[in-house]
This record gives sequence, C-alpha cells and structure tokens, in this order.
Amino acid sequence: MIVDNLAPPYYAVIFSTISSENSDGYLEAAQRMEILAKQQKGFLGIESARADIGITVSYWQTLTDISAWKNNVEHTAVRELGREKWYKKYQLRICKVERAYGFEN
Repeated sequence: MIVDNLAPPYYAVIFSTISSENSDGYLEAAQRMEILAKQQKGFLGIESARADIGITVSYWQTLTDISAWKNNVEHTAVRELGREKWYKKYQLRICKVERAYGFEN
C-alpha cells in the first residue's frame, strides 16, 4: 500500500537492504517491528518492497520521534539480529519531505 495522505513537512526513513542467505525468523521480526512502529509517537505510515533489494520507508512527524524509535529496546535487539543474521548490507537515510504529490488512475 502507498501512504498518500501525509501533509508535508514530515520525515522519511529509507531503509535499503541486501539480505543474507539466513532468513530464519526474519519475517516474524519484520512483522513485529511494523506493529511496534505503528504504536510509536509520531509514526505516520510505512511502505515496503522486497526483490533483489529490500526497501522500507517509514514516515515520521519529527526527528525526535525517529530517534525514540531507533532507541526502542525491542527495535534495538532486532536491529542487532539483522546485523548478525539477516543482512549482508544495509543503508539508512533520513530525509525531510517538503513537497509530495501523486497520481491515481
């Protein structure tokens, strides 16, 4: 689903990944992180796609909200598992969205 009801300005956290061969427990952890993120202050939405490269974009009201999510105890533990088991490589980018528009047919 594309999140399309957000009014700028807001922040986007872009998490791009290349997975390792070990996916044991990954799907369950990813689903749990999405549920947990939705409960955090300032969370606005999430979009995700996976093929050769996984890309998850989460949307937040403030940088403080993003920092609080990063420091969430359960999120921190899953992030460590990602480094140990699930990812060959990842890149995280935080962007301020100042303008957004779309199209729907």
